[in-house]
Amino acid sequence: MKVMDYMKKYGHEQLVYCSDPQAGLNAIIAIHDTTLGPALGGARMWPYKSEDEAVLDVLRLSRAMTYKAAVAGLNLGGGKAVIIGDPTTDKSAGLFRSLGKFIESLGGRYITTEDVGTTVGDMQQIYGETKHVTGLPLGWGASGDPSPPTALGVYQGMKACAEEVFGSGSLKGKTVAIQGFGKVGSYLAVHLRDEGVKMIAADVNPQAVKKAKEEFGATIVSIDEIFDVECDIFSPCALGAILNKQTIPRLKCSIVAGSANNQLENDEDGDLLMQRQILYAPDYVINGGGIINLSLELTGYNAEAAMSQVAEIHNTIEKVIKLAKTKQISTSRAAESLAETRLQDAKRVRAMYLKGR
Repeated sequence: MKVMDYMKKYGHEQLVYCSDPQAGLNAIIAIHDTTLGPALGGARMWPYKSEDEAVLDVLRLSRAMTYKAAVAGLNLGGGKAVIIGDPTTDKSAGLFRSLGKFIESLGGRYITTEDVGTTVGDMQQIYGETKHVTGLPLGWGASGDPSPPTALGVYQGMKACAEEVFGSGSLKGKTVAIQGFGKVGSYLAVHLRDEGVKMIAADVNPQAVKKAKEEFGATIVSIDEIFDVECDIFSPCALGAILNKQTIPRLKCSIVAGSANNQLENDEDGDLLMQRQILYAPDYVINGGGIINLSLELTGYNAEAAMSQVAEIHNTIEKVIKLAKTKQISTSRAAESLAETRLQDAKRVRAMYLKGR
């Protein structure tokens, strides 16, 4: 992959390599777009197979964060950090303190939070070196784990999709296949269980599978079989790029609505879902509850206000569906249109301001 060509194509502003052999840190920070404000996005820790894989992931994820903030109406840009390592064996306080120093060196252009493979406790270590971190403990006057609000947003988005497809927002009696029963997936399952939803689950983690079966009564299938199960809603809640030319033809559902980032392997995969008459809830719209929650931490956190804003994801999904139907385009392209419109409007206002100075 020619990294600079990719960055120019998709409008990335900055890519930072972070190396600290003494602390065991190998990380990459990507800042996609700061038109609307400082770039906010999680620090993910994952045992990437190669440096190229990590670079592509952080570039894709940071761009999605820009669109996520834009569609949610937030004055934030998009960024992401990835740490190359196994979160079960390679973590240390020194590693996260070192990452905090690199984040501090960016002078507030990038604000981090937890993500796949990292926790609130890890964010506390980063906070020892920089104030540009969110998702800190509730006892600190912060917002804590962003997983619950993310799950609430996904749940609200599912109900909006159900209204469009089934004529009712009720999910009672419906079957939801959850791919990935981690933090967000398990919080989502609480909402679904309370509404009488039947669940099918798959995860690479045996403990997550056990939890899904014992606590939620989910039917367990393998991580490959999950694409072939008959269900009303397929909910990707693990890693990205799982909806593609190979997996989309296998789906036996009416709706795709989940928390995973970058679910589409390519932009054209949203069109494939449309062709199959499967309603897709664009990932960076439906999973925006986390960033909405975290954004309030920057101005003075209020849990009630945060949950009220997260619930608005229901209306945003409706707006995306309406635009897609009006323009006769896929929901993924409709969501991108909404995000790009806001970004371009902001850029025009900035250009006019600079011209007038």
